[in-house]
Formats: sequence, structure tokens, C-alpha cells
Amino acid sequence: MVTIPGKATLDDLYDIPDNGKAELVQGTVLLMSPTGRLPGRASGEIYLSLRMYERAGGVGTAFPDNVGFVVNLPHRRSFSPDAAWYVGPDSGMRFPTGAPRFAAEIRSENDYGDTAEVDMTEKRRDYFLAGTLVVWDVDLQGEIVVRKFTASGGAEVPDAVFRRGEIADAEPAVPNWTMAVDDLFA
Repeated sequence: MVTIPGKATLDDLYDIPDNGKAELVQGTVLLMSPTGRLPGRASGEIYLSLRMYERAGGVGTAFPDNVGFVVNLPHRRSFSPDAAWYVGPDSGMRFPTGAPRFAAEIRSENDYGDTAEVDMTEKRRDYFLAGTLVVWDVDLQGEIVVRKFTASGGAEVPDAVFRRGEIADAEPAVPNWTMAVDDLFA
């Protein structure tokens, strides 16, 4: 992650060169590196599954990677999850207002180690403070592939874990939606 120091605003997020992925935290724009093949494919698979759920009548909107969600926390003004489910007003060409109900955060090769764990836990806390109901921590290298955290359970200990061969859910954020963990490796 690269930071652009200063007292950045949401307008600065709209001006990120080449429409790069970034979040606004502590008044600083945090630029996020592009991801690799496996995390990118997994993100697409989650979005595709959510999009099919939406088309089948799910109440809400599926979003792929690189969509900014505007939130109003004292220290954070946006999120950009790898895939998301959102229930809220249509923002047209602007960032959706409010946190997604469900956010998937897929680990890239640099998202391991003590510092990364602290950062991811803090980000989950922020998601829950902003109103997100479920966050998936997706680890394509681990035996446990999906760690499901809920707002009621907190950001530190997963409420459920899912391995290859199992079916993951995002209840209560995305009612009756499930996804085969094996699809994350398609």
C-alpha cells in the first residue's frame, strides 16, 4: 500500500490516476496495489455469484472490485472491498453512500504476517462501525479459505470458517445466498 499524505478528501479519491483502487483513512489516501491471478479470479467469482443472486431477485446490488463506498467514520471516509453486496440508494456515477452489507476482502501475497493481521482486524472493525453486517476474510493459501466475521460477533474471532468442499454463506447480510468455496479457485 502506498499513501498520499495530507488532509485528503473524497474529491481526491475521484482524482486517483488511472482510476486506481484507494481508500480514504485518517485523512490520507491509501493506494492499493493491483492483485495477482488467484485473488483477482476469486474476487470475480464472488461478484459473479452475487450478481446471479441479484438477478434472481435478491434485494440489493452486487459490486465488483474497485468500487468506493462512502462512509462517515471519524477516521475513515471510504472502503473499496474486493466484492460487495450493497442495499442503499442509487448513486449514479458517484460512490455509493454507506457501507456495503457484505464485504469480501481477499488476501494478496503481501497480506500475511503480524502487521497485516492487525491491519485487517482494524479494517473489519471499521466495516462494522460503518454498518457492514458480514465481512469475509478470504485466504487462498490456507486450509481455512473463508473466515466469516459478523457485526454481532466482532472483528477478531470468526463466527464461522469454510474450507474447500464446503458451502460458505454471508448470513444475515445476504439472505439465502451461498457459494461453494471451491468456486473461489475456478
